[in-house]
Amino acid sequence: MNRLAGVTSPYLLQHADNPVDWWPWGPEAFAEAKRRGVPVLLSVGYSACHWCHVMAHESFEDRDTADYLNEHFVSVKVDREERPDVDAVYMEAVQAATGQGGWPMTVFLTPDAEPFYFGTYFPPVPRHGMPSFRQVLEGVQQAWSTRRDEVSEVAGKIVRDLAQREIVRQAAEAPGEQELAQALLGLTREYDAQRGGFGGAPKFPPSMALEFLLRHHARTGAEGALQMARDTCERMARGGLYDQLGGGFARYSVDRDWVVPHFEKMLYDNALLCRVYAHLWRATGSDLARRVALETADFLVRELRTEQGGFASALDADSDDGTGRHVEGAYYVWTPGQLVAALGEDDGRLAAQYFGVTDEGTFEHGRSVLQLPQTEGVFDAEKVASVRERLLSARARRPAPGRDDKVVAAWNGLAVAALAETGAYFGRPDLTEAALGAADLLVRVHLDDHGRLARTSKDGRVGANAGVLEDYADVAEGFLSLASVTGEGVWLDFAGLLLDHVLVRFADPATGGLYDTASDAEQLIRRPQDPTDNATPSGWTAAAGALLSYAAHTGSAPHRAAAERALGVVKTLGPRVPRFIGWGLAVAEALLDGPREVAVAGPALDDERTADLHRTALLGVAPGAVVACGTPGSDEFPLLADRTLVDGAPTAYVCRGFVCDLPVTDPAALRARLASP
Repeated sequence: MNRLAGVTSPYLLQHADNPVDWWPWGPEAFAEAKRRGVPVLLSVGYSACHWCHVMAHESFEDRDTADYLNEHFVSVKVDREERPDVDAVYMEAVQAATGQGGWPMTVFLTPDAEPFYFGTYFPPVPRHGMPSFRQVLEGVQQAWSTRRDEVSEVAGKIVRDLAQREIVRQAAEAPGEQELAQALLGLTREYDAQRGGFGGAPKFPPSMALEFLLRHHARTGAEGALQMARDTCERMARGGLYDQLGGGFARYSVDRDWVVPHFEKMLYDNALLCRVYAHLWRATGSDLARRVALETADFLVRELRTEQGGFASALDADSDDGTGRHVEGAYYVWTPGQLVAALGEDDGRLAAQYFGVTDEGTFEHGRSVLQLPQTEGVFDAEKVASVRERLLSARARRPAPGRDDKVVAAWNGLAVAALAETGAYFGRPDLTEAALGAADLLVRVHLDDHGRLARTSKDGRVGANAGVLEDYADVAEGFLSLASVTGEGVWLDFAGLLLDHVLVRFADPATGGLYDTASDAEQLIRRPQDPTDNATPSGWTAAAGALLSYAAHTGSAPHRAAAERALGVVKTLGPRVPRFIGWGLAVAEALLDGPREVAVAGPALDDERTADLHRTALLGVAPGAVVACGTPGSDEFPLLADRTLVDGAPTAYVCRGFVCDLPVTDPAALRARLASP
């Protein structure tokens, strides 16, 4: 009996009709394996994963394969986005055993959840040196039946080895000037000066490293840091990674030139990149950065916002190509003939030239991904806008990619921060309202009476899985951004509630580090603890950033001390692997700068002069600066205590490290205070 029909995960629901007798992760599945004396097949993936869909179609929908699985295994299906802790623990084992990882992840476990054989995608027939999935199943079943003691010994050794693996020993203090300069040098060495970005193919958007580069430039004036950030952002935005019609970014580029994307669109990528481009515009005034930030924000609201006000996790890479077949990228790619059919002969030729659509194609089967390859030449702006609008309308008539409507707390926290700031920077109150709607959903649905977060919800119904460290950290970050933008201190209070849980339930008192799961969470074979970034900031460094901002708002010494202790790992890793701890480096920049505390006191939030000072404060580039805005004597924010008006005019106060500048009433003077290193 397949047991996935009643779950909230869209990924698991995609497998609810498989002939495989799937179990969701839980003690019942392992109890069944013990009762039957069989091993567990653990299959981990997510709904927008292309090869997860391929393996499902080839193997899990195949009756013969399913019958073999049902006879010899207990099969457990896990959505890595709902259970990042389960994914992290077994992915660590896969990578330790094979040197690589990825999804779908296929792991065979004893009934005690100890892993003993690993892999990722397995084809239905032997291919490219890989055994078929059926061969793997038969080999595992034979080993389990004839050499069970040996299998159990191997599994026990793997668990012991994992338990003895330590993260790099962290320093006793946060990084200083020397370590951040070394990190910049390390990024410079890995920088692709010709194409932007870091490393080779596949090439991922380096959102967290870009935030570090922008903050480093703001603090030190280092032009090389700004140049790397600016050029990388331009190359990504002009390439196929960016949706030139509808806005928003794909997961990654399969090539070094940002031409061909892996087409799924993830909430977290777009939230992070929306914020990066908004911050780039704040630093440079770039028209391209402004356009991309706003188009990405509009994409988030238009295509990912759910009826309940939250944001869905992803859009699939695959969609119907019009013939009933699901094909990767079908929704997004074009041939010259399709452009002519949609636009007419003349405009079709113009679109092909403007977007780099060729007869040979830049993707598969003569189809091209739209990009902006032209760096020279003049195009009529009104004509291009008309072409874009008509192509977007034509594309909307194609079968759309599927959407994973699961609301993940952490990723919604990232979206709240991005939309709140983008709305404030560009005078778009609708974006700020969208951020407020998502924050409200997180409070109403995900937060319980004790301030504990649930990881996910769907259709307004909370999921069963507890929030992990990144959920508490990223939601707190979103709430802190909302507090600065809206002047509503309740969001600061909610952030403090979440961060108190971080201090009590996630901290490692022995080292000053942070665990990815709470002390009272389900006990897995290992308690995950990873300070490095992946597609999103690590929970460890995201928590450090939120703790630091909260301490700047409130003057809380315990929160600041916890942030400084957590940044010890950045002192160790930053100079060695800066690409993989970019958010930690960005937080360290804020620590070195103070961060600055800006209080704007005015007669009313809707007063025009108060609004000018408030927006000027938000547009300050000082790394990690916090902003409080309200009326004199307001108890909304601690930073507003004893802040009076100067000559009856709205007044801004800038403080750093227990020292305050003279108050100012002129936005230009405030801008200068926040721009000076």
